[in-house]
Amino acid sequence: MEEQLRACREKAQTNEVLEYVDRGLSGEFLDRPALNKLRQDLREGILSKVICLDPDRLSRKLMNQLIVSEEIEKKVQLVFVNGEYQRTPEGMLFYQLRGAIAEFEKKKITERMSRGRMQKARQGKVLRDYQIYGYDYDKDKEQLIINTYEANVIRTIFELFTSPNNDIKGINGIAKYLTNQGIPTKRNAKQWHRQVVRQILMNRAYIGEFYQNRWNTEGMLANKYASGDDKVKMTARPEEEWIQVPCPSIIDEEKFEHALALLKESRRRWSGTKKNEYLLSGLVRCAECGNTMTGRRAKSWGDIVYEYTDIKNTAGAKKRGCGNRIKCKNLDKAVWNKVREWLNNPKEIEKVIEEGNDKVYAYEKKELERINLELYRNKRGRERLINVLSEEDSIDVIDIRSKLKQMKNKEHELLAMKQKLLDLLQCQNKDTYNKNLFYKASSFYLSLCFNDIDTNVKKEIIRSVVKEVKVNEKFDIQIVLF
Repeated sequence: MEEQLRACREKAQTNEVLEYVDRGLSGEFLDRPALNKLRQDLREGILSKVICLDPDRLSRKLMNQLIVSEEIEKKVQLVFVNGEYQRTPEGMLFYQLRGAIAEFEKKKITERMSRGRMQKARQGKVLRDYQIYGYDYDKDKEQLIINTYEANVIRTIFELFTSPNNDIKGINGIAKYLTNQGIPTKRNAKQWHRQVVRQILMNRAYIGEFYQNRWNTEGMLANKYASGDDKVKMTARPEEEWIQVPCPSIIDEEKFEHALALLKESRRRWSGTKKNEYLLSGLVRCAECGNTMTGRRAKSWGDIVYEYTDIKNTAGAKKRGCGNRIKCKNLDKAVWNKVREWLNNPKEIEKVIEEGNDKVYAYEKKELERINLELYRNKRGRERLINVLSEEDSIDVIDIRSKLKQMKNKEHELLAMKQKLLDLLQCQNKDTYNKNLFYKASSFYLSLCFNDIDTNVKKEIIRSVVKEVKVNEKFDIQIVLF
């Protein structure tokens, strides 16, 4: 930078100069503080000549370069240190060629650097310090190494989240606990936020799977100059483009997968304190329509009863529900008795695993078939509309385009629903049920006084091993385990 300034001062041959220097900012962008100041000073008429080392110092983009140079030349003379140019057809052609070459050179440099980084990643090297809690970055070896203190905090987080016998509930409770304990974050902050805890519970680096080239950040450098909808969002690249780099594991895979499964249900499981506590709160689903069933207080022939129902009265509910209503005391008793039977004899659970969950996931499989059929119909409908659009002249193009857009949005919704169901069924097919988890819950249960188990303790035991309870109007109960 200093050498460039020296060359420009020498070209000016005077000390009566103002210097416009954007340090550390990319020439890719037009909105730069020093360049903006130069343009403002030109408008106010306080300059007589502008000296620039090279055209690409104005901008690395040809279009921006032409805009700025034309703006300058309307007011004063523009002089370049490295080569003069004249405003003749030949001179302008040469000027534009230099600008195009500069822009091309910039992109080639970026491409080479990116290719070099990807090559290092494929060799198993970590490209930079990603500031992952639980790890330090060894700059010499270009590897992640375990930070002993932080790794113990990670193990505590997973234990608190998956354990049935503790008073700390959900990721919000864990964040408050860590803050109260005075444990610092990776950036040495005193306050832990629930989103940080959530990201830790979802980070596969803790089981030795660290991925690079996962996120596409192209264009985000310009976000500092943009606002609102103009800002570029970080997006995930296709999974086949991710580069896995081995790293030391902190958590065993079974505990991680269990935490991940709990996390998917966390909104239902830790949705806040209700006026009336329900033993199966956040776990019950209607086996007929697929709606979640929530506890409520209702009247029956003048008596107050507590029941689980799938009826949704909110305006934003996607499904109204089929009207399934089950008395809480009946369902609570049936589920607890079955779970207690398994806890008293954990080996019984192995039979359940061997039998599989075909009946349990019957609704999901039926729903997947329906979605695939809708996707097929949607695709055929779009094809017909496109054919009409290309063949007919006397149609309402705006109306056709609007329908195509609606069908495209519908396709995105269906694909999202399909992926959710596939993830659920994939977990079932992998048979990843953590037997050790059930044995652990069994040991905890057997250590209690059987005659007087608190409802809250029952609730936590059930929630530690039961993923969901499905029930229909005929009171056929299906207990889905982790």
